[in-house]
Amino acid sequence: MKLKITQTKSTIAALKNHKANIQALGLHHVGDTVIKEDNPAVRGMIFKVKHMVKVEEIDEGGQA
Repeated sequence: MKLKITQTKSTIAALKNHKANIQALGLHHVGDTVIKEDNPAVRGMIFKVKHMVKVEEIDEGGQA
């Protein structure tokens, strides 16, 4: 399974560790979207900035 992560809020007034997590996820601007593999490391980064991102699960069709 993969996760579609979209940045919904700016990092201007964010804490340093929140800015670092947004950058590590590959997001740069509000509205940016990335697709990442679903694993505990990515889930942990998302948890830290859950107030700044929107997450959707993408089911990889055709694979059982």
